[in-house]
Amino acid sequence: MNKSTTFLLRLDLQLFSGEKTEKATPQKRRETRKKGQVAKSIEVSTALMFLSFFLFLTFYGKYLGSNIMLMFRGIYSTFLLLELSPESTQEIFMGLSINVLKTILPLLFVTYLAALLSGYIQIGFLFTTENLKFSLNKLNPIEGAKRIFSLRSIVELIKNLLKITMIAGVSIFLLKKELPMLIRLSEMSIGKIVEYLFSLITKLGLSISGLYAILGIADYMYQRFDHEKKMKMSKQDIKDEMKKTEGDPFIKGKIKEKQREMTYNRMMQEVPKADVIITNPTHYAVAISYDSNGTKAPVVVAKGVDFIAQKIKEIAKENGIITTENKPLARALYANVEIGQEIPEELFKAVAEILAYVYQLKGKY
Repeated sequence: MNKSTTFLLRLDLQLFSGEKTEKATPQKRRETRKKGQVAKSIEVSTALMFLSFFLFLTFYGKYLGSNIMLMFRGIYSTFLLLELSPESTQEIFMGLSINVLKTILPLLFVTYLAALLSGYIQIGFLFTTENLKFSLNKLNPIEGAKRIFSLRSIVELIKNLLKITMIAGVSIFLLKKELPMLIRLSEMSIGKIVEYLFSLITKLGLSISGLYAILGIADYMYQRFDHEKKMKMSKQDIKDEMKKTEGDPFIKGKIKEKQREMTYNRMMQEVPKADVIITNPTHYAVAISYDSNGTKAPVVVAKGVDFIAQKIKEIAKENGIITTENKPLARALYANVEIGQEIPEELFKAVAEILAYVYQLKGKY
């Protein structure tokens, strides 16, 4: 009976399909933000501008009405009596312009602040010129067709239909409620008519703005969802980004290997300059050098374990450098002192005794 062996190999198919299922990395988010690609709803901005406009109008309305009345009085009582000439025409134009600006500027300023605030609330402070750059993709009919028949365009259509329905519905509801009063307008004085109509327009504006705000919040949530979906990355994208930002792991490994090799070669060149080699004796080797005219304390010029330790001892033997065994001191020096550093105070006495012994053997004392 033949026995068959089945080998199972697990493969991550995302690496081949390029399916974008991973959340965007911080680097990708920064790049898209620099390009001006952020989650922002125009409806939120419009709603906040409408709300601020009509709310401000409720407090500013009396001053606005009195200013308009003064303007009309001025037109009928003063400007109509002036003889037409270049000078009088200029006077009329300048007077009316100043009055109109004084009346309208506060409303425009409040609306402008609301527009700035809505942008800051949604995306923070952002200045970019990327969206102003010319791109051939904008003229591509295929890309244009994709945008027209995309999910986004369907959402925009539904949103616009909702806006029309909401505005019409609220307007009809309020006007039906106010119908008895509207019929009686002919019985009122001009001042009362203006006051009532102003109140009705403000009420209608605030109601529509409130509904617009609800639509804006829903639209902003969709924009956030859509933006996150667009920014999603495949596992291969993340790998490519890591290679781009941090470098290819293979190349990085080669660089580190080369750096270690250079450090090793420099260290071995310093071993012949050592005064003594302190060993474990088999696993650790630390080369010590002391220049009485240069450093205050002895310096570690080379150290290593196992293979490197054996190499240090071989070079020391070739150059006639004395090797001495001291297990605890060798371990302590290897663990606590880096190459090129002076011996710390707590180990200085033990190293000094060994150096004194070495100098005595060499006949330096």
